[in-house]
Amino acid sequence: MKLVDNIKQNKLGSIGRVKTITLAFLAVVSVGTFLLMLPAAKEGEGAADLLTALFTATSATCVTGLSVVDTATYWSFWGRLIILALIQIGGLGVMMLGASVALVVGRRISMGQRLLLSTSLNLDETGGIVRFALLIIKGTFAFEGIGALLLTACFMPEFGFWGALERGIFVSISAFCNAGFDNLGLGGEFASIIPYKNNIPVLLIIACLIVVGGIGFYVWNELNEVRLGKRRTSQLSLHTKLVLSTTVMLLLGGTAVFFITEFRGDAMEGGVISRLAQSFFQSVTVRTAGFDHIGQGELTSASRAVSMVLMFIGGSPGSVAGGIKTTTFTVLALSAVSALKGRKRIEVFGRSISEKAVSDAMSLFFLAALSSFVGALVISMLEGIVFEAALFECISAIATVGLSMGLTPMFGTASKILLVVLMFLGRVGIITVGMTALMRSTPDESIKLPEGKVIIG
Repeated sequence: MKLVDNIKQNKLGSIGRVKTITLAFLAVVSVGTFLLMLPAAKEGEGAADLLTALFTATSATCVTGLSVVDTATYWSFWGRLIILALIQIGGLGVMMLGASVALVVGRRISMGQRLLLSTSLNLDETGGIVRFALLIIKGTFAFEGIGALLLTACFMPEFGFWGALERGIFVSISAFCNAGFDNLGLGGEFASIIPYKNNIPVLLIIACLIVVGGIGFYVWNELNEVRLGKRRTSQLSLHTKLVLSTTVMLLLGGTAVFFITEFRGDAMEGGVISRLAQSFFQSVTVRTAGFDHIGQGELTSASRAVSMVLMFIGGSPGSVAGGIKTTTFTVLALSAVSALKGRKRIEVFGRSISEKAVSDAMSLFFLAALSSFVGALVISMLEGIVFEAALFECISAIATVGLSMGLTPMFGTASKILLVVLMFLGRVGIITVGMTALMRSTPDESIKLPEGKVIIG
């Protein structure tokens, strides 16, 4: 997760901005928890308990989708509205929300706000950040609006116009923000979109929203410049080329693998076209979206293993998606290939990748993997379940995916709290949280110790 390089030239400094972003997310989660504990937020009598409200607020703000209660039946209309607001805030980012309000009321965005925006979006400069923010805001609401209209048309046979409109808006925003929450209420509790597993238009609309929301706002900006004729396709940055090529590779590769591994399984059904659509949607939704259309518990062990890998990779930097990100995965893969070829430098698309990028990728990969492993180990012991099942839930949490094998609602208090921590780490960022807690000063790198020989492998 890249932070701003010119930190020493501003008043806040990277640590100050990171703390601000972290505390802002904590504040949103706290307010969301309080609102969800109000009696009006719950369907029927009584109010939600603290753990249920905290888990749901964290999952919504961190655009994860893991749930301990069924969204459509447990929460009232006002409760679902609160969840939807948390999803939108968490998807756009707290700093982006503040910028949106300032732009709407005509206020000038200060330099401090610009620096916070650049840090939250993982950009290394503040130039053009206001124009960039406007593109994100306009693009977000445009895609969510189009998705809502299309989904409303698809849902009308089951819910009528007003019921379909409410569900269309909710699912569209949830899909674009890669949240995985739904308010359909079909097929029983925690059914997600399983009743629409053979509805190819619904699957494709949701899949498109997920992909667009998950490729990253920086990629949006460059593709928009290509559309306006300000940039040629050949002039796309290395970052954009890596994001697009990796995304296509993961989508197509995932579709092929799921189609093969589930061809004789029980999770998917229908003809070849229907199974291809379901396989494609699975390869999309496991990369941080969390809409379950087939029942993850019905997958073969091979499919679950592939799903965990794709969940762990996630979407792209500067997007609503989670995971270690596509660029992290690609940089590590290219580094391994270069090492096998005996090359010291990593070169791709006519450009070289810095050693710092490789180091950052390795750090992020290690921290995410360690967090997932330790979390799964603890939950496996606490709940008495197999390690693979616990690992699936933990990767889903830290990668902000939201898919579940149906175990999360049955977990005890300690396990649920652990998942809350993993979801927060996954959204705010493991390195970001680590810097907030541990870094107090930057060491003088001009002083170097003698190198020692270490044998690898």
